[in-house]
Amino acid sequence: MTLLLSTAYFPPIRYYSKLMQDEQVVIERHEHYSKQSYRNRCTIYSANGLLDLVVPVVRSREPKIPITEVEIAYDTLWQKLHFKAIESAYRRSPFYEFYIDDLLTFFNSRYRNLYDFNMQIMRTVCRLAKIPFRATESRDYVRSGEGIIDLRNSIHPKVDQQETDPGFVPPQYTQVFAGKWGFKPNLSILDLLFHTGPETKERI
Repeated sequence: MTLLLSTAYFPPIRYYSKLMQDEQVVIERHEHYSKQSYRNRCTIYSANGLLDLVVPVVRSREPKIPITEVEIAYDTLWQKLHFKAIESAYRRSPFYEFYIDDLLTFFNSRYRNLYDFNMQIMRTVCRLAKIPFRATESRDYVRSGEGIIDLRNSIHPKVDQQETDPGFVPPQYTQVFAGKWGFKPNLSILDLLFHTGPETKERI
């Protein structure tokens, strides 16, 4: 059985749960870019509730553009805004100071390509959380079929996880703002990492 995932920007805990399964995991690098997905956004838990962080991309004249050709736009200070939002949301979490230095490069350095940017983030998060990174990248576009569990568009901000993956049980843990807004499940992996630290892998 092969699990097929899209690229993603600090994706939710459910995404990382797939990376830890025994099945072969393939990251799709030959699909077309899809807007309003986790390919260029993540959801964190701020003092005012849930907050989406979106990586802006350069607009293309073509209706469909390969994901590996999508360039990150820098005409706004989105990196500074993302970092400030993450700092404000998690600076009081138990393990923020343990990991933020390893993540600063993603907010201080310019990366041209969204796909490569995401892959570097994923490898870094896996290293910090001690999650074995065994995923491979597709050599050609992978079509759904027998032996393929296609998660490219089911792990998506607008798709109900309970309908597409009822077997996934989001981990429960203490969140900084839970006393104000309640527990929020399956947020960006950053939420779990900053709150549970070395236990991240076991919590997924």
